[in-house]
Amino acid sequence: MPDSPQAPAVLSVAVPSPLRRLFDYRPGGPPPACGWQPGLRVRVPFGRRRVVGVILECRDTSDLALTDLKPVEACLDERPLPDDWLWLCRFTARYYQHAPGDTLHQAMPALLRQGRALEARTRERWQVTADGQGDPVPSLAKAPRQAALLAMLRQHPHGLVTQAILAQSFGREQLLALERKGLVARREEPRTASPSPSASLLAEPALPLNREQASALAVLHERLDAYHPCLLHGVTGSGKTEVYLQLIEAVVARGRQALVLVPEIGLTPQTLARFRSRFRVPVVALHSGLTDHERLDAWEAAASGRAPIVIGTRSAIFTPLSHPGAIIVDEEHDGSFKQQEGLRYHARDLAVARAHRHGIPLVLGSATPSLETLQRALAGDYQHLRLTRRASRHAPARLELVDLRGRPRRGGLIPPVLDAIESTLAAGHQVLVFINRRGFAPTLSCHACGWLAECDHCDARLTLHRQPPLLACHHCDRRRALPDACPDCGSADLRPLGSGTERTEETLAERFPDIPVHRIDRDSTRRRDALEQALTEVRRGEPCLLVGTQMLAKGHHLPHVTLVVVVNADAGLYSSDFRALEHSAQLLEQVAGRAGRAAHPGRVLVQTMHADDPNLRLLAARGYDALAERLLEERRAAALPPFRFLALLRLESPKEAAVNELGARAAEALRAHLDRRRLEVDCLGPVPAPMERRQNRYHLQVMLTAERRSRLHEAGAWLVAWLEAEPAARRVRWSLDIDPQTLS
Repeated sequence: MPDSPQAPAVLSVAVPSPLRRLFDYRPGGPPPACGWQPGLRVRVPFGRRRVVGVILECRDTSDLALTDLKPVEACLDERPLPDDWLWLCRFTARYYQHAPGDTLHQAMPALLRQGRALEARTRERWQVTADGQGDPVPSLAKAPRQAALLAMLRQHPHGLVTQAILAQSFGREQLLALERKGLVARREEPRTASPSPSASLLAEPALPLNREQASALAVLHERLDAYHPCLLHGVTGSGKTEVYLQLIEAVVARGRQALVLVPEIGLTPQTLARFRSRFRVPVVALHSGLTDHERLDAWEAAASGRAPIVIGTRSAIFTPLSHPGAIIVDEEHDGSFKQQEGLRYHARDLAVARAHRHGIPLVLGSATPSLETLQRALAGDYQHLRLTRRASRHAPARLELVDLRGRPRRGGLIPPVLDAIESTLAAGHQVLVFINRRGFAPTLSCHACGWLAECDHCDARLTLHRQPPLLACHHCDRRRALPDACPDCGSADLRPLGSGTERTEETLAERFPDIPVHRIDRDSTRRRDALEQALTEVRRGEPCLLVGTQMLAKGHHLPHVTLVVVVNADAGLYSSDFRALEHSAQLLEQVAGRAGRAAHPGRVLVQTMHADDPNLRLLAARGYDALAERLLEERRAAALPPFRFLALLRLESPKEAAVNELGARAAEALRAHLDRRRLEVDCLGPVPAPMERRQNRYHLQVMLTAERRSRLHEAGAWLVAWLEAEPAARRVRWSLDIDPQTLS
């Protein structure tokens, strides 16, 4: 009998902690059947707590004496967590300079963090037995409900799950009675069942492709077994989703899995519905709206391979796949793919790394690609696939600039725009009014002395809300009752300044009393399924008005909208953030894409105080692609991304002096290190953040830039080590943001 492998003397464990290191333990408790190895979850003592960690290394030595190491209390797994997931977590921690334990903690479902086993929950499926197929059944002569239940089950050769049976007003006692009589039998199956090998893949036929779609799909089909990054650059309504669906069909037909990332939870229901109506195989979702049990079920189904298609938001990039076949990132430009707190990863960039690791196709889809992705496509790093025509016969609507200067406004809208809305509704069509400000008005002002309602905790003004009536800060969520009089001069003449979604909704309801007005923003869609219910009403096609924020601009198909009105397009034109114009142009182009997607042509009216701005005029005249070309030239001249790499040290503290002192010392120490090592990295700052005081804390930034990514990471790693060893840094909250997408 061969000798069993010798157990390692030391287990290096990643525990949920902000410390960027592993912690050594001795093996303890019964060893797992697979032997001690990386990827196993263990319960270990950590300070005064008992925590769940993950073994990342098995070694024979430690920097501490073996007798000083605490033993592992228990191993929680019979086999390691998936290898591809473990690799991705380690890569993420290394690339984003984040603590490995916290990275793994954030990347796994909550129940796994708590020590639950990674196993599928099951459900009962009931089927009619051979004895139950005969008719009549004498034993049911005096049991009409049992007879009715048996008759219903006979109509389903593959059986029904318990929940579906109970939904038909039958009871469990009737099922058990039929089982005792030998007429039905039950079996346990995973909640996400494996696809039947005999069933056809498609539940409905694929749509015909136009020439551009067919050409793009042919390119994707050529290299299904290799890393093949592509930018699918298609105008809004050009049929990118149909290309995704037919690519996934080819992937799943080969026994592989597809991972699809979408930017917003609001897009998940409609995407799921379309995918589930197309395919007969299980399609699972992963997003923040799931319960912990639902999330673990989906995670396990993907890891086991029972779910060939996985759709999710940002965090779904960490979903393990047993047979990865393709990764698709829809609306790849969207800022929500970047995590802005804690582990500051970018799901799109991790998708690139993961597709390269697996050697599978990667599709980045967008009508308005980020400048980073667009530059890589222009440089030949990504294959550039263009879709220039809409699936409908109408060309995309161009922006029409409407000058606001010197014109009276009601609810943010000027008379010519209100007239255009009226004529569109009279023609039986729908109108989308886009205003990227929640609430009734951006702030409240005293007409007598000029006082403005400002937040006590942030360098920001309080937003006036009418439903319910209050003043709220959208940065720290501080709320305050409406004042009866000006706190400075005592005047009762308090007036709202500007317009938000509530005020625009009120104005339109007064002007068009017989037309339904649907307001869609974060406040009106807090209730689960509220967004989908509102959009279902809109898709009926009756004339109506939609008033909404950027929640409406992303990916929604609104076939009856023929007029889009942008209330104010000036927010990002003159920002201190160098990406603001790019993001504003993307948002304008995306919201414009909601118009004229079906039988009737669309029109887009953009209200602005800067109708003569050259960038805005270029966007209106020639579209996003022309503006992106100009912005890339400016970025190259200014040595900004995508032509240089950035990292941002963010510092915050309730004490202004503490954050200023640490920022100055950190920048000075880093510059001295860069000079000694002759690293080609620039250190800029410290400077106050664009909003210096937020949530009653002072925010400071130090920026690192370099032409080579490796040099930037070397400098960032040194800075992190310096901060971890610096006593003053323990009194200041700090983080290093690799590839920041915003300076705010």
